[in-house]
Amino acid sequence: MAKYMIEETTTPQAAAGLLQNPEDRSRVLEPIFQAAGCRLEQFYVSGIENKAYLIVESPDLESVYTVAVNFQAAGAASAIKCIPLMPMSETVDLAKKAAGLGYQPPGR
Repeated sequence: MAKYMIEETTTPQAAAGLLQNPEDRSRVLEPIFQAAGCRLEQFYVSGIENKAYLIVESPDLESVYTVAVNFQAAGAASAIKCIPLMPMSETVDLAKKAAGLGYQPPGR
């Protein structure tokens, strides 16, 4: 399965909800990700920037998207980025493949 980082800008309403009911949100989110065929590995929060960072294992981007769109629709997030993550070994293989393409930039 592939790994993705979800960067979520949380809404003031989500922050207010957490103040009203302080709880470990990763426990709430784990079954949601599981229902979409994913696994929540890590959940980090930057309260200063109103951001949440989730590391997710998923069979595909579409599965991650189904969860992310739910976050937005529920009003917990105002913006979401989903960033695919690659282990370094795959990055090296990708670089080797890219190096062999022979692309020439304009004007060269």
